[in-house]
Amino acid sequence: MNEYGDVVEEKPGETAPALTPGDAADAARLVGMGLQPKLLPARDVEYADLIRRHREDPAFARIADAVAAGLGLIVLEVSPRAGMALAAAEDSVFAVRMGDYARRAASDAGDRFLHGLAHLGTAALAFPRPEDLADDGYIGRITVHGVDAFVRQACRRLEERADETGENTDPASDAPGLEAAWRVYTRRSATGATKDARRLASSTTGIIGKAVAFLVDSGFLQRTGDESGGTYRTTARYQLQVRDMAGSAAMAELLDLGIVPVGDGSASLVPAASDDGHDLAADAGLPFHTPS
Repeated sequence: MNEYGDVVEEKPGETAPALTPGDAADAARLVGMGLQPKLLPARDVEYADLIRRHREDPAFARIADAVAAGLGLIVLEVSPRAGMALAAAEDSVFAVRMGDYARRAASDAGDRFLHGLAHLGTAALAFPRPEDLADDGYIGRITVHGVDAFVRQACRRLEERADETGENTDPASDAPGLEAAWRVYTRRSATGATKDARRLASSTTGIIGKAVAFLVDSGFLQRTGDESGGTYRTTARYQLQVRDMAGSAAMAELLDLGIVPVGDGSASLVPAASDDGHDLAADAGLPFHTPS
């Protein structure tokens, strides 16, 4: 039985043919294609053939999965819609650390929490309900300004919660807690502009802009317009990645604030019943591999 529940049976007395070095090379080629973020089986005949072979040939599938595991990659799905969708384990050479990502985005190291919030906010707004995340046909839509508004509303909700419990509402800017990161976010200008009217890279919308650009380059989002700072829709690959990260403590706390689901990339919040607190580790791995 493969990962889709399809039963693949061998006939009684029939022995599966031994795999050759060429088969191993094909398996490695399939993994390599899975690491190309914008490559889709629908646009590449060889990729489609290898995807079909993975689904129909259990021995070949085991070899390909073993190649991925040896590279520290987790196979999320192998299908015509998403190709070979992979996530990087924390110790994988393909893992992208928040600190590394922030440095690549040419931002101050102290902004790593803000970049983490940009990614968390984007994922939560793209798939605001469990049923959206579970529906293979669902396409999420986000805007840069919508993500910024969502995170700022989350900041206000957390401040209200801290006031109610008498907790410190002005933590140090380098404190590791998720609430602390959100308080740092509120201190940062939403837009700002350079002398030639370009968006400041250090503003919160500038940080979100870098996050969504990274997601586009990684094959997770597709740009659809320029309204509201940039409009985007999700891909099957991104849905699988968000499913993989949905159980993280930081994601859970963000969703626990209570999201009113909408489909136009904007956001609003309602009070949440849960007051559980979680931490966002400074070196937490992002749930994506390094783009080729």
